[in-house]
Amino acid sequence: MRTSKTLAIASAAVAAATAAGLLAASALAAPSGPATPKAPNQDFPSYSIKTVLSGASLSHVNSKTGKKEALTKPDDLTQVDGNLYTAFQNGVGPQGEPATDGNKDSTIVEFSPGGSVVGQWDVVGKVDGLTANPASGDVFATVNEDLNSSLYDIQGGSLVHYWYSKPLPHHGGTDAISFYNGKMLISASAPGTTGAAAPNARYPAVYSVTVDSTKHVATVSPYFWDESAARIANQDQRLGRNTKLALTDPDSSEVVPSAAPRFRNDFMLNSQGDLELIFSSNPGSLWVLKVPASVDDTAWVTSWNGALYASDNKAGTIVRVNGRPMWPGTAFVAVTPCNANAAPATCPAPPKWPANYLGLLNMATGHITPVKLRGGTLHPQGLIFVSSDN
Repeated sequence: MRTSKTLAIASAAVAAATAAGLLAASALAAPSGPATPKAPNQDFPSYSIKTVLSGASLSHVNSKTGKKEALTKPDDLTQVDGNLYTAFQNGVGPQGEPATDGNKDSTIVEFSPGGSVVGQWDVVGKVDGLTANPASGDVFATVNEDLNSSLYDIQGGSLVHYWYSKPLPHHGGTDAISFYNGKMLISASAPGTTGAAAPNARYPAVYSVTVDSTKHVATVSPYFWDESAARIANQDQRLGRNTKLALTDPDSSEVVPSAAPRFRNDFMLNSQGDLELIFSSNPGSLWVLKVPASVDDTAWVTSWNGALYASDNKAGTIVRVNGRPMWPGTAFVAVTPCNANAAPATCPAPPKWPANYLGLLNMATGHITPVKLRGGTLHPQGLIFVSSDN
């Protein structure tokens, strides 16, 4: 345990680093505010982890055998009404293929921040996207990110299943969900699973989706495309230069909070295999931040008080990451080296291709600083910051 003196030194280091970052940002002519403050000084491991939920202690009924089995492979995280939700994929494949034991169901679990289970629902398919609608409190989930995709909605504890009204024009599946400016945006994942390979100018990267609760049908329209025009967002790589996207792996998405030091209130798409984060205030204005490693989820600290929650897909756990201070605007990323397009077939393969790790993202340059943790090992996938200011 750190002494009060060490804590004071660490806090001073953070404040100094942040001030330096903000001063450096004053010359940055880029959209939506200044650059990210410098990451906390990692000579002082300021973050500790604790498991709050384990799939090994939970169970569901195997859809084939009818027997109870433990939950495995949690992924996305979301929050509504003070509770968290995650989805355990239970070995189901990316096109809905059964797990090795025949099971075809993922399990969505609602739990308190302390880890007490409130409810759970089995859905057919592999859940990849899971997000609460802030306007209604509904929790939406996409299944099967490569092909055979559909959409579920948890309304007041009940499940509603939506089918897409026509075959998805990018010939793939669907993944992350974000609610942005009154629209439900869903990433068009695994483009070209069937049909022409990606990137393809005719393939949407993101869909705007509407649902018909009477007919249980979801209708999609393109939001922007795999080869849309964009501008370079990296401060050290000819900031503002025009470029054309060439996306092959649209994946996670977020809405950047107002606490972030750059791209505040924008929609962000992560093209995971391509090592790119695309920011958009509207479909006609795209900025692409190139990162040095593949990342999955991104979560921003939005208040001084709160904690980061992460899913560890391999360990089957949900972990709480605490630290003092939790500096508002800090961007955490789940770094996933083995999901890069260039990753070797056998991966992890350290040191060049390590297992997943937690990083701090510099939103000005795209640089990522590994985070040192106390209290165990974490290989993160899904991330969410939960404020305790309320």
